[in-house]
Amino acid sequence: MAVALHAAQLSLLNSQASLPKLAQFCVIAAVAVTVWDMRKKTRKALSHAEAHTLRDIGMTPGQARHEAEKAFFLR
Repeated sequence: MAVALHAAQLSLLNSQASLPKLAQFCVIAAVAVTVWDMRKKTRKALSHAEAHTLRDIGMTPGQARHEAEKAFFLR
């Protein structure tokens, strides 16, 4: 279940000169988890992509396989 931040919540975060340390940590952690989730989904899609699709995005099957085998936390 996806829960999006509301505009008012984002506005409050953006209006602060600096966030409390715990809030900073939570924001950094949320961003990291979001990036990891995006990588996991992208790599899973690459692992199932057909050759013509890979050609369209400029990848070889070997490159796609190499990328798909990476752990989600690696760039």
